[in-house]
Amino acid sequence: MIIRGRGICRGIGSGELLVSPAPISFLSGVDPNSGDIVEKGHPLFGQNIAGKVFVFPFGKGSTVGSYVLYALSRNGHAPAAIVNQEAEPIIATGAIIGSIPMIDRIDVPLHKLKNGTHVTVNGETGEMEYNGELQNN
Repeated sequence: MIIRGRGICRGIGSGELLVSPAPISFLSGVDPNSGDIVEKGHPLFGQNIAGKVFVFPFGKGSTVGSYVLYALSRNGHAPAAIVNQEAEPIIATGAIIGSIPMIDRIDVPLHKLKNGTHVTVNGETGEMEYNGELQNN
């Protein structure tokens, strides 16, 4: 199935979905040396974003979050791609300087996407190839 959205950062990234129901702060929320989510109380606390297609509504927090995304990329622990409900400048800038394919405004609600489903994100066309069933919730 092809899910359509808006391209934010060019490139193609493939991997398993890691879907967060909550926004995330990359500054002090994600360890740039490992890709682990370390934000206390976050629903995905302890999970790792490296090589995953990371789906979350939007970013929150400091502008330094852009640099954390760049550091994740430089350290080899970046997500394969990012999908947001609505891209905001901190996450978009981080994706661009870290060369992480990114899309937003997809035509399927984020909560319908199933963790572990293999997808391919095309940041140029804004499309995501979704290889699985959508959740019924």
